[in-house]
Amino acid sequence: MSESNDIDEGFYSRQLYVLGHEAMRRMGTANVLIAGMRGLGVEIAKNVILSGVKSVTVQDEGLAEWMDFSSQFFLLASHLGQNRALSSLSQLSALNPHVHVSTHTGPLKETLLQQFQVVVLTDSSLDDQQRFGTFCHSNGIKLIVADTKGLCGQLFCDFGEEFEVLDTDGETPASAMIDHITKADPGVVTCIEQRHGFVDGSTVSLSEVCGMTKLNSYGPVDIKFLGPDSFSICDTSSFSEYEKGGVATEVKKSKILQFKPLDEALVDPELLVMTDYGKMTKHQTLHLAFQALHGFVKRVGRLPKPRSQSDAELLVAMVTELNKVSQLDQLDEGVVQSLSFTACGDLAPVNAFIGGLAAQEVMKACTGKFTPLQQWLYFDALECLPEDNSGEGEQLTESTCSPRGSRYDGQTAVFGSGFQERLGEQKYFLVGAGAIGCELLKNFALIGLGAGEGGHITVTDMDSIERSNLNRQFLFRSQDIGKQKSEVAAQAVRVMNPNMNITAHQNRLDPDSEQVYGHTFFMGLDGVAAALDNVEARVYLDGRCVQHQRPMLEGGTLGSKGHTLVVVPHLTESYGPAKTGSQNAIPLCTLKNFPHRIEHTLQWARDQFEGLYKQAAEHVNLYFRDAAGFLERTLGRGEAEALEVLEGVWGGVGGQRPQGWEDCVGWARRQWETLYNNDIAQLLHCFPSDQLTSSGLPFWSGAKRCPHPLTFDPSNTTHMDYVVAAANLYGQIYGIVGTRDCSAIRSILETVHIPAFTPKSTVKIHLTDKEMEEERESGNLDTGRLEELQMKLSSPPVNSAALLMHPIDFEKVMLQMPGM
Repeated sequence: MSESNDIDEGFYSRQLYVLGHEAMRRMGTANVLIAGMRGLGVEIAKNVILSGVKSVTVQDEGLAEWMDFSSQFFLLASHLGQNRALSSLSQLSALNPHVHVSTHTGPLKETLLQQFQVVVLTDSSLDDQQRFGTFCHSNGIKLIVADTKGLCGQLFCDFGEEFEVLDTDGETPASAMIDHITKADPGVVTCIEQRHGFVDGSTVSLSEVCGMTKLNSYGPVDIKFLGPDSFSICDTSSFSEYEKGGVATEVKKSKILQFKPLDEALVDPELLVMTDYGKMTKHQTLHLAFQALHGFVKRVGRLPKPRSQSDAELLVAMVTELNKVSQLDQLDEGVVQSLSFTACGDLAPVNAFIGGLAAQEVMKACTGKFTPLQQWLYFDALECLPEDNSGEGEQLTESTCSPRGSRYDGQTAVFGSGFQERLGEQKYFLVGAGAIGCELLKNFALIGLGAGEGGHITVTDMDSIERSNLNRQFLFRSQDIGKQKSEVAAQAVRVMNPNMNITAHQNRLDPDSEQVYGHTFFMGLDGVAAALDNVEARVYLDGRCVQHQRPMLEGGTLGSKGHTLVVVPHLTESYGPAKTGSQNAIPLCTLKNFPHRIEHTLQWARDQFEGLYKQAAEHVNLYFRDAAGFLERTLGRGEAEALEVLEGVWGGVGGQRPQGWEDCVGWARRQWETLYNNDIAQLLHCFPSDQLTSSGLPFWSGAKRCPHPLTFDPSNTTHMDYVVAAANLYGQIYGIVGTRDCSAIRSILETVHIPAFTPKSTVKIHLTDKEMEEERESGNLDTGRLEELQMKLSSPPVNSAALLMHPIDFEKVMLQMPGM
């Protein structure tokens, strides 16, 4: 972000979807200090820098040592003995050209903290946490404390006496169509949808209400939840009778939160946020155990040694002493012992998780968007430890877990040397080198997966790097734009760990690539990781893993949400086959003719995009590659679908194929007329605005919202945006270069002929998907036209190679084209 506070939309495109412009601008004014540049600190710094704050200062007095290399991904062997912050600076600075990154190699002092709006402490003592916590709280500085010890993590937030959350969840305001409103005190609103999505105390505004029109200008009103399809509002007894229609829309309200300083929060059990109620006792115990660890270090001068029984006994005794004050109902001594055994460990996956959470809290502190943590959170993955104290047949002892002057010392401290050797021998297949793929490859390199003798990683991704990737796919830099993701990612992790055995492919994973990823390939693997961005590919890969009895690790994100899935064939649930029916599926008739929610219009637009710019082009290319086979397969899908597909193919190879840019503009203008005027005029011809149902009720009521045709206006920005985007996209699939010069396009539009449209009485518009399916099955199709298309397409053009089209993927262009 520049000094003028402009937002680089090309760079921050995906993040803008989640945060919005105002939140991004607020974040662009924030100066952040991150103390500690071991694995956890560099993970937080990486995420915060990519997010787009104004500046980040990283502080560390320490020198790089082998123990850091198990999770500090910006350290090289040449940095051993050098300051960690200085060693990381060049790589951190290269992540985001809009963020100023600097270092501080001296000790933390209050005068330094005063320069920042947000301070993050990692690898810090409890004394420092309390001292700086008190200072930050009294000076209005947001404080985040993050720490990891082996398989356990800790997070704390203090955003001050009064912190305003402008948007508690970042979700689109809920809305519901109204079916009826009673004339009473209070008035009761019944919704058409079975679940309106509001909760008790929500604030809504009402609009488009007929009859009881005073509600349209009444303003926001607090509701009381009565049921999933009803709620009460204000006194409506003096209003006119309700007739029909209406929409209730949630009104987002800000919220003021109060935080306690760290020294007070330390002894307040109510501030411990539970994320896993099955581990409640564990995490209550960890709250004391982390405090005891600080006391242990203060007394002994070091962390407990790996697998040291005497150190573990001392830590248990110290926790027991602390519990005399806390009075926990249950104290899990086994958790304390496990923490002591592994506290010297420094694990990349745990740092990635806690570091990701901490960075999200920084973003909340800077923007006021999303509800922050109040105030303590603990995480553990102690179930990863072998129950019988052995790893891969190796007894875990002080000796087997002791440091060896290796980059994996931080991991060996937890799992032992035998486990590390086994990790290095693994053969894994990673599908996808995007945002999640980059993070996985980073973790693979740090843990040494496939980096030993006989080990190997194969990564495939058919995409090339685009500028919008740089904000979240941290292995890529601006000089990599246009290069293959898999190649650049593989090279980047070889720098992190020179022992990595990795091969990069650019293949799409589908039935066509089974000659590469066949039975022999899968049987040679130990596991598969999926970092895919679509359901179809996940389902296909899941099926291949189940078929070949190979475990699959799968994950995905959607905005601020994410999920992970571990598939062990015949032991855990698999991703499963594609779901053909879903409770949340939108009926096709609703999408095409009767949309009443924003989700319907968005899905309709997405379907239009897929059909016009992707599927049609793919069908043409399949036809050119194997005309006879394509026709046979298409006709086998049923006459109705065959007619639709072949019409599209003929449009791409026959007389409708554009010859130049002017043809693309003409097509876009006629497409606009069809979608926003003619189709709506036909719908209103079949169902006029005053149409009544067989019961005498208005047809256009409830969820059916009466539309109105639009008249194209070249001075209307929205109208022109559509034509500009549609013409460019249409030209792109045919290899025709366009322009976004609106003046030039308006000149072409003056020559475009728009045929007159007259609605037809013979057209039938289906009210339900069942009617549509019955129509398809009835055989009432233009079989003559189908036969005509078969004949026309029986012999492909001689120059078919020159006519191949260029299908467009929605994600790749949605921010490159105006109006989309």
